[in-house]
Amino acid sequence: MINTQTHSTLADRLWQTDNTLLRNVVLAILGSAALWMSAKIQVPFYPVPITMQTFVVLAIGIAFGMRLGVATIALYLAEGMTGLPVFAGTPEKGIGLAYMMGPTGGYLLGYLLAAGAVGYLAERGFDRNVFTAAVAMFLGNVLIYIPGLLWLGTIVGWDKPVLAWGMTPFLFGDAAKLLLAAALLPMIWKLLRPNRH
Repeated sequence: MINTQTHSTLADRLWQTDNTLLRNVVLAILGSAALWMSAKIQVPFYPVPITMQTFVVLAIGIAFGMRLGVATIALYLAEGMTGLPVFAGTPEKGIGLAYMMGPTGGYLLGYLLAAGAVGYLAERGFDRNVFTAAVAMFLGNVLIYIPGLLWLGTIVGWDKPVLAWGMTPFLFGDAAKLLLAAALLPMIWKLLRPNRH
């Protein structure tokens, strides 16, 4: 059963201020910029190169919490909707709504769902140890894949190899990113623990 008691997020802990509106605006802008950069950088990996974008989505959710995490992803999507080339493959593969309605559009919706779910779990302490952080990250990955694959299948047709195109080549990379995040976040909390009030 999930604990209903809320905990502070990493963002709350690392940037303590009375002006939370200013902090949240700055963090949302920085988070959307990090998403933009992560979409453009490809890391050589087997069987396909990966971007660090899903890692950044999940890290934003777990570090910012549910509301600020979702708001940050929404800002990023709004930037893309207006035509800024923030998504992977833009502007070469189109921009704005045309890109968002294309085959990868479902994954973008999944980013919102994942950040919200992972942020909710972080607010309940799931980011404090490796096992629960891994559970939160795994759930976040699932929430990215479900709408992504459903939309991809709708666009290209269910007679096509939807899983082979939209999931299986990325599983090893996503597992590596999940393990990295699950190990990193509890370590940050351990470093912060001596400063607890």
